[in-house]
Amino acid sequence: MSVSLGGSSRAGRVLGPSLDKIIKNVAWRKHSQLVAACKSVLDKLETLADSSDPNSNSPVFGLSVSDAEFVLQPLLLALDSASAKVMEPALECLFKLCSLGLIRGVIDRKGMIDAVCKSAGSGEDAVDLAVLKVLLSAVRSPCVYIRGECLVHIVKTCYNVYLGSVSGTNQICAKAVLAQIMLIVFARMEEDSMEVGIRTVSVNELLEFTDRNLNEGNSIQIVQSFIYEVMEASEGNASPVVEVPNGSKGDGKTEVDNGEMENGAESSGESVIREDGFLIFKNLCKLSMKFSSQDQSDDLILLRGKILSLELLKVVMNNGGPIWRSNERFLSAIKQFLCLSLLKNSALSVMIIFQLLCSIFMSLLSKFRSGLKEEIGIFFPMLILRVLENVLQPSFLQKMTVLNILEKMSHDSHIIIDIFVNYDCDVNAPNIFERTVNGLLKTALGPPPGSTTTLSPIQDLTFRLESVKCLVSIIKSMGAWMDQQLIIGDFSPPKSSESEISTENHAIINGEEGTIPDYELHPETNSGLSDAAAFEQRRAYKLEFQKGISLFNRKPSKGIEFLISSKKIGGSPEEVAAFLKNTAGLNETVIGDYLGEREDFSLKVMHAYVDSFNFEALDFGEAIRFFLRGFRLPGEAQKIDRIMEKFAERYCKCNPNSFTSADTAYVLAYSVILLNTDAHNNMVKDKMTKADFIRNNRGIDDGKDLPEEYLGAIYDHIVKNEIKMNADSSAPQSKQANGFNKLLGLDGIFNLVNWKQTEEKPLGANGLLIKHIQEQFKAKSGKSESVYYAVTDVAILRFMVEVCWGPMLAAFSVTLDQSDDKVATSQCLQGIRHAVHVTAVMGMQTQRDAFVTTVAKFTFLHCVADMKQKNVDAVKAIIAIAIEDGNFLQEAWEHILTCLSRFEHLQLLGEGAPPDASFFTTSNIETDEKTHKSAGFPSLKRRGTLQNPAVVAVVRGGSYDSTTLGVNTSNLVTPEQMNNFILNLHLLDQIGSFELNHIFAHSQRLNSEAIVAFVKALCKVSMSELQSPTDPRVFSLTKIVEIAHYNMNRIRLVWSRIWNVLSDFFVSVGLSENLSVAIFVMDSLRQLAMKFLEREELANYNFQNEFLRPFVIVMQKSNSTEIKELIVRCISQMVLSRVNNVKSGWKSVFMVFTAAAADERKNIVLLAFETMEKIVREYFPYITETETTTFTDCVRCLITFTNSRFNSDVSLNAIAFLRFCAVKLAEGGLVCNERSEEGDSSTPPVDKDASDGQLFTDRDDHASYWIPLLTGLSKLTSDPRSAIRKSSLEVLFNILKDHGHLFSRTFWAGVFSLVVFPIFNFVSDKGGTDANNDQVLQASRPPHPDVGTWDSETSAVAAQCLVDLFVSFFNVVRSQLLAVVSILTGFIKSPVQAPASTGVTALVRLADDLSSRLSEDEWKAIFIALKEVTASTLPRFSKVITIMDDMEVPEVSQASPDLEMLSDNGLTNDDIGDDTLQTAAYVVSRMKSHIAMQLLIIQVATDIYKICRQAFLASIITILTETFSMIASHAHQLNSEKMLLMKLQKACSILEISEPPVVHFENESYQNYLNFLQHLVMDNPSVAEELNIEQQLVGVCEKILQIYLNCAGLQNAPQKQSSQPVLHWILPLGSAQKDELAARTSLAVSALQVLGGLGTDSFRKYISQFFPLLVDLVRSEHSSGDIQRVLSYMFQSCIGPIIMKL
Repeated sequence: MSVSLGGSSRAGRVLGPSLDKIIKNVAWRKHSQLVAACKSVLDKLETLADSSDPNSNSPVFGLSVSDAEFVLQPLLLALDSASAKVMEPALECLFKLCSLGLIRGVIDRKGMIDAVCKSAGSGEDAVDLAVLKVLLSAVRSPCVYIRGECLVHIVKTCYNVYLGSVSGTNQICAKAVLAQIMLIVFARMEEDSMEVGIRTVSVNELLEFTDRNLNEGNSIQIVQSFIYEVMEASEGNASPVVEVPNGSKGDGKTEVDNGEMENGAESSGESVIREDGFLIFKNLCKLSMKFSSQDQSDDLILLRGKILSLELLKVVMNNGGPIWRSNERFLSAIKQFLCLSLLKNSALSVMIIFQLLCSIFMSLLSKFRSGLKEEIGIFFPMLILRVLENVLQPSFLQKMTVLNILEKMSHDSHIIIDIFVNYDCDVNAPNIFERTVNGLLKTALGPPPGSTTTLSPIQDLTFRLESVKCLVSIIKSMGAWMDQQLIIGDFSPPKSSESEISTENHAIINGEEGTIPDYELHPETNSGLSDAAAFEQRRAYKLEFQKGISLFNRKPSKGIEFLISSKKIGGSPEEVAAFLKNTAGLNETVIGDYLGEREDFSLKVMHAYVDSFNFEALDFGEAIRFFLRGFRLPGEAQKIDRIMEKFAERYCKCNPNSFTSADTAYVLAYSVILLNTDAHNNMVKDKMTKADFIRNNRGIDDGKDLPEEYLGAIYDHIVKNEIKMNADSSAPQSKQANGFNKLLGLDGIFNLVNWKQTEEKPLGANGLLIKHIQEQFKAKSGKSESVYYAVTDVAILRFMVEVCWGPMLAAFSVTLDQSDDKVATSQCLQGIRHAVHVTAVMGMQTQRDAFVTTVAKFTFLHCVADMKQKNVDAVKAIIAIAIEDGNFLQEAWEHILTCLSRFEHLQLLGEGAPPDASFFTTSNIETDEKTHKSAGFPSLKRRGTLQNPAVVAVVRGGSYDSTTLGVNTSNLVTPEQMNNFILNLHLLDQIGSFELNHIFAHSQRLNSEAIVAFVKALCKVSMSELQSPTDPRVFSLTKIVEIAHYNMNRIRLVWSRIWNVLSDFFVSVGLSENLSVAIFVMDSLRQLAMKFLEREELANYNFQNEFLRPFVIVMQKSNSTEIKELIVRCISQMVLSRVNNVKSGWKSVFMVFTAAAADERKNIVLLAFETMEKIVREYFPYITETETTTFTDCVRCLITFTNSRFNSDVSLNAIAFLRFCAVKLAEGGLVCNERSEEGDSSTPPVDKDASDGQLFTDRDDHASYWIPLLTGLSKLTSDPRSAIRKSSLEVLFNILKDHGHLFSRTFWAGVFSLVVFPIFNFVSDKGGTDANNDQVLQASRPPHPDVGTWDSETSAVAAQCLVDLFVSFFNVVRSQLLAVVSILTGFIKSPVQAPASTGVTALVRLADDLSSRLSEDEWKAIFIALKEVTASTLPRFSKVITIMDDMEVPEVSQASPDLEMLSDNGLTNDDIGDDTLQTAAYVVSRMKSHIAMQLLIIQVATDIYKICRQAFLASIITILTETFSMIASHAHQLNSEKMLLMKLQKACSILEISEPPVVHFENESYQNYLNFLQHLVMDNPSVAEELNIEQQLVGVCEKILQIYLNCAGLQNAPQKQSSQPVLHWILPLGSAQKDELAARTSLAVSALQVLGGLGTDSFRKYISQFFPLLVDLVRSEHSSGDIQRVLSYMFQSCIGPIIMKL
């Protein structure tokens, strides 16, 4: 029957069974009206069918309006019956109608909803649940929209059920329904639509903070099912969605409390749905701000209601969407209502409230921070930092709540970044990030030692762990943000604080909340993404400004000076006054003291400060209160006097009609100050009465009294309300107030938050403070500084790291050191890893190295005996760092590789492997002999009793920075220490060799910068290993070879940088004093080189040369024979086995062999030459295959071998190879490549004479390669070994003669300049030695004969080769004639006879061979050279003979005796000193050489003249004449030095040496001179006539005859010019004079014959000149009859005819 109840309509099918059940359950007598109504409706329903009009306004689907109201009437009556049995079916029916969408429309009046809500007061749990179900279903139904008063009434009903029900299940259900209603209302509000998806509330989450105790068995499951049932029941109905009206504005004013909605729905044109959402939010906030009062006793219920309101607000904020950020009205609602609620409730000490406040604040911070910048700046210190910084006596639950909030916050990287940017970089905001990190550090470190704390040890450890977790999360988030931005920006990490701005916005989803960061939806707050550099400036400005404030609070004048000098404030008094008036954080007492100073500037500032106030229309008491709220009056009366005097003036100026004069205001101000102190100072016992105050102020108004009413009003006002500063308006300040709180003006706010309250009280007096804070919110929101910034520039992390790295390092280090808890240490290591990542990528070297060093030290690899599991974890961490951040570690690699080295050492010891020292066979390592004899250590993991020095050293340990462990191993370790060591070695088994080797294999993946840094660090560690005095190791060295092999395929530029580092390392170690280490390193280098030479190298590259460079340097600098021999063998092996691949490496190969050739050890020289010989003989084409410049290196190497002193065969063979090279060069055996680059060391210097800059022509492309070869041979000609000299000369000139036709004219100039002429440098140098010898002699030193390195044969060969070469290529080298002649004349000047003769021969031959090819100028140049030789030698020889002037020889210094007589005196060596004899011997030697040289010059001149006498012109004849005349005159002068000759004669007699041929010299010089002139007259009469040679000839004859006569003893001739005294002995000629006369006879005969041979006219012309001489000849004594016969002939044939004609 029940199936058919209600008729055919949908509503009837729901209503019928319910009405029937009501009829059955109701008491008919008591509720007869209800029964009748139910029956009437049942009857009516039988007749009704569903209407076809879906748009009908009927509240019941399918029925008309009248029918709908009729059929619902029984349900309303049932709800009003107060019977649970009746109400339950009615409520169930309403639930079904709502859930099926049968009830529809907008409900804004208290009809059915009001009836349902009233049913909740029945006290029946089932009814309450049914009511909740109906209400939730009605709100959930898309066909019903409940708004305005009805919606508020529903919320209030659920509140009442929650607060009034005794059933825990009902309370939980009421809370869940409320939360679900909030989700529904605000989800619709977000979309402004009824058709939205709605999340089902989680009951478990709702009970996070409260009401867990209400769970009665399975209440939570029951309630969750209840919610699901209601929500799912409304999901599938197909009824049309209700249309919500848009324009209703006046209906939304309904609220919980009347009269409190000034900015309600009427102020906005929002849609109805959003109006109602705004209304609910506002009323929730107001419900959360209800406080108990004295007339209310249900404090607990009110508190639960407050908590419920906060929980609902938490639900709303947690699920808040973009509308809260984009809609200014809703954002203002948060600021106006929610923030006020947080502010007021923050004064309560209820833990649940605190937790809810923190949770709501977290939601605001996560989602709405861009619009709540100032509010968050207040609440963060108030809620979070205050608790966090309380280390000694915190509430455990409070602090855990804060730590949980911080951990949650730290997981969101955007929150961390935004907080730093918008607060720590804002001068008007607190340093939230910095204080958070420092607070976490304090918590992690725990209470200071010796302090009193309320924490238990377990609580303290919990705090420490949680704070470390927070720090780890912070640095991890920073790293994640950095990585994401680097991917977005696609740029490398910055190396400086200046980096380009990434213009891309955030596109990262907040993983915690699942929403886009709030500023993405607020472009107006993102006024351009800010440059990190700008934030750096803001941050620096803030720090400096705070520094100035701190300095002001200590020393105000200096603080003002600092701020002005740093341009933080202006320098005018007005600007300083504004700073004092408006800046938070200034000490009010200090401000007062500064304003009261008498200095000029301070006084001006005080006047400006007072003038900035406007007291117009203010009562005097209010004015002085207003004036004194910004500073505290100083204690000194004079300072108060100055301030009050200015105040009185300003007040009277603003209120001119207030007092007669400013004096009145001044006195009254003083009285008010005294009254305030008297009334409110507890120390004053007898308080001032009103009468006393009036009496004290009589007559102050210019002799008149102020009105008593006026003074009385001031008195009452002051007594009731003390004059206080702003900071004093609330509770007294805590002495331990944080400096930052004071600096940012937060002290008053924190005084509001008094955690010591034990019960909730209304704010009362603190209402003014709250109002003041609200005003601050409004004032700051309008400032430009309140703009919220968002950045994507990773450079901002630099400044964040600078703030947090120190605290983080301290927290992680201390925790690692003090704690053995695995979770804590794991967190610390993880934090260090993230910190290394951030600092390394950001290029912050100091910070990165600090973290890496910390984790390296905590590995305890330097003291294994103390190792624990956490230290092993540190080793794992450092391996992970190396793999993950290897590209950015740079210098920090050294610490990591040091740890790896120590780890490997421990592994080897544990396995019982022998020490690396066993690989070295050197006595330098002083270890126990038993160690060397042992094949290895027994496995330490099996035996713990081995007292081996190496093991003992490791067990004893050392400091982290020590390069060797336990150097002093004299003391043995205990068995216990050894056992601990072995156990710890087992711990290290957790790390396998795979992880260790993976780092080195992973080096292939490092970028170009990182691999270079890695190699540098590895070389440094290896150096430290190898230099260990006790235990050198090769681990890193072997790894160097490995990583070089791994990275050999890198691009050339990178590999070159790597090798530069490795090269320096190999050189440094290769020169080590430890020979075994050096040998090991060189062998390692050989292995690398062999691998490298397997690779092909293209032409004109230089990598092989760079690779082999270490061999060269070590070869050149090492003093070890073994090393050098090893290098030579290595190079030989490499070259001969890889000769096809050697390209640029030839240069280094030859440099090694060059160094070997110059070595002082024979075996090295021979070994190197053996390879060199094979290379030249068999592989010469390879040398120049790709690089022709290597030919030069080969030549230099061979030249060095030629200088070898050990084996002449090596030198001779090397010379032969040089000739071979020359042949190859001449044949064009070098590959024609591009000319080597400029500045290459193998290119010879260009001849300075080649001014055109083109030394080579097209015919000598390879001429540059000739120079080293030729110059080398040239230098070899001065070798002290005769065979080498001759061979090099022969080869050199043969090469020049054979291949000279290939050389250009300019190149020949270079050959002569660089090759030929240097051979004969010794010839030209001899002329310069005379002056030096003269100086030696003048110092009375024995003479040093000039000993040349060449013998006569070599000189002759060289000179002849020079002449042959010059003659052969005369046409090309003609310009070198003067230089060649100069060399040959240099030979002539030689004091040694053989070279001089060589010079004569060569010069004559040169003239002979070129006689027909020389020009007049060239002939002239030759003879001028001869003349200059003569002229240059005479002055130097004169200096030599002057040495004898100061020497005393007995009896020679007397009046000139006859030489014959002197010779008989028998002087001995005893009469003359040894020094005198040595000097005389030197002079004799020099004189003989000089005479010989002059005679050779005469001979050369004569011979050359004979060769080409017909070709000479007058100019050349003149030069020759002057030369002969000069020599003859010099010879005569020398022979005239009788005193000198006598001294030399005596010295020669004593020394038994021959005398110098002075007479012969004079005879020969005049004889040649005479012959030359005679031939000239005969052969070239025209030239002779032109030059008047005949007169010169007669003059020479006269001179000869005069000399003869002088010798014969006839000194009275007029031609006689002698400075010597004349002897007047009438004696026959002595034997010496007779000998001299005989020597001169032939010359005199020649002169007479020349005179006799003159023509008749000439004889007549000159007879008068020489006739007297003929007469003297007649009367003189002669040694033979030749003179008489010639004279006879002359008188008969020449003079006789002339006389006869007279």
